[in-house]
Amino acid sequence: MRLAFALACVVALAACNKFDHLGKPPSFTPSRASNEHHAMVFAGMPAVPKPQTGVTRASLWSRDQASLLGDRRAAEKGDILTVVIEIDESAEISNSTARSRSSNGSMQIPEFFGIPQRIDKGISEGASMANAVSTSSASGSNGDGSVRRNEKLMLKVAATVVDELPNGVLAIEGAQEVRVNFELRELLVTGFVRPADISRKNEITYDKIAAARISYGGRGQITDVQQPRYGQQVMDTLLPF
Repeated sequence: MRLAFALACVVALAACNKFDHLGKPPSFTPSRASNEHHAMVFAGMPAVPKPQTGVTRASLWSRDQASLLGDRRAAEKGDILTVVIEIDESAEISNSTARSRSSNGSMQIPEFFGIPQRIDKGISEGASMANAVSTSSASGSNGDGSVRRNEKLMLKVAATVVDELPNGVLAIEGAQEVRVNFELRELLVTGFVRPADISRKNEITYDKIAAARISYGGRGQITDVQQPRYGQQVMDTLLPF
């Protein structure tokens, strides 16, 4: 009963996500509840700028990000940078295996202190201990497998520096949601970047992000139709055949 109740609760919670866009477009994820918003609002105490001798605040050579020649790249918690995702990969793997084996064996006891002859009297007619054991076996297996994959994805998303590690590496997190009619497409990016890898355009490519997690999917009426029902997914998991 407890297992059935727990299973019913899981199914009910999963179904609540579908009720969100029942008869209406799917709702956006609240932006003010994200880690990006938290990093922007609670960026920490600002660092006290060091006085620059002979340089005024209106100087063109100021290192301030707001100056004309200042470094505008993301460098601290709360800053924003652009992540460029250009994935164009293809892979093809093909394997084949073949194996066969055959064996024969026999054991004969024509005479062994007269014991086979005594046993022959007690067994059925036509049977004899002269050819006590005879075995033969054969086995064979063949296997073929192939994998072909082609992926192409070109996207850009603005990410926020949510944390600065002690070694200077920046933890970034970005989310983007686009709703078209009754389908919501969402792009999620997280990972760790070095400030030196950020270009002068305040951009970084996905291949320079350590522990990159990139998710491009969606939710809505079309996605619901393409997914199997929850009952079918549970049965596919539990049934061993």
